[in-house]
Amino acid sequence: MTESLKGLAAALLAFALFSTHDAIIKELGGSYPVFQIIFFTMLFAFVPMSMMMLADKAVDNFRPRHPWLVLSRAGLAIIAMSCGFYAFTALPLAEVYALLFAMPLLITALSVPLLGETVRAQRWAAVIVGLIGVLIVLRPGVTELTLGHAAALTAAFANSLSTILVRKLGGKERPAVLILYPMILSMMAMSMTLPVFYVPVELLDLGLMAAIGFLSVIAQFLTISAYKAAPAAVVAPLQYSQILWASLFGMLFFSETPDFYVGLGSAVIIASGIFVVWRESRENVSVQTPVLKTANPRFDTGPQPK
Repeated sequence: MTESLKGLAAALLAFALFSTHDAIIKELGGSYPVFQIIFFTMLFAFVPMSMMMLADKAVDNFRPRHPWLVLSRAGLAIIAMSCGFYAFTALPLAEVYALLFAMPLLITALSVPLLGETVRAQRWAAVIVGLIGVLIVLRPGVTELTLGHAAALTAAFANSLSTILVRKLGGKERPAVLILYPMILSMMAMSMTLPVFYVPVELLDLGLMAAIGFLSVIAQFLTISAYKAAPAAVVAPLQYSQILWASLFGMLFFSETPDFYVGLGSAVIIASGIFVVWRESRENVSVQTPVLKTANPRFDTGPQPK
């Protein structure tokens, strides 16, 4: 098997694990507050993640070179994670993914004022078409817009801003720093909510929370391996395979069947996102390529390697 094929296999497995991770969140969301799920998830994820980072001989310390940007990114990551977890508990899995998949389009739009990125007409057209896809999914005025929809869109927007900050840092911070601080700060923030929201946890459910944390770590490192082994333009579109897993898990475990408009809107969003990735993979498209180089389809993991 060639390195590129190994990369593709790693990416497909990673996104399948991420989808499993999200299905478990949805299952637990019926019994436990989102803040409590996040706390235990990060607590269990912190153990293997910290061991892997400490084993990295290239890392001398974890002091950020740009503390305010790192802390700002950590705050955005906490918002994205909280909203994303809540959206999975409140909406059908496939519908949440459809809204989260607007992230590459948001990054492209935000890169103009925040990064000075040059986005030409074709990519602007893709952004506009993609946002029309979001409206098809939401159908404002036809279906009720809930707090879950607002949470999913907020997660996509916050994660887009977080990704822009990673790009703005321009490789000046080690990935270990960008992973570690959101994890620590999210545990600290969620721990402050426990006296108010805590629900006694059954042993099986504690195991499921541990599974979420470990799946996140394993999937993240598989994704990193995929980006190292195969071109980003090939790996990035594979994130959309998550909607297939979401539809399958939704039907099998939650009696969810995506309706026509969610399917149509998802197709429009995915096609627009793939077009943006394809355009940015071409030479001389623009000076910067924020989607390909720093975009992370996940709201609960660190940046992709550059």
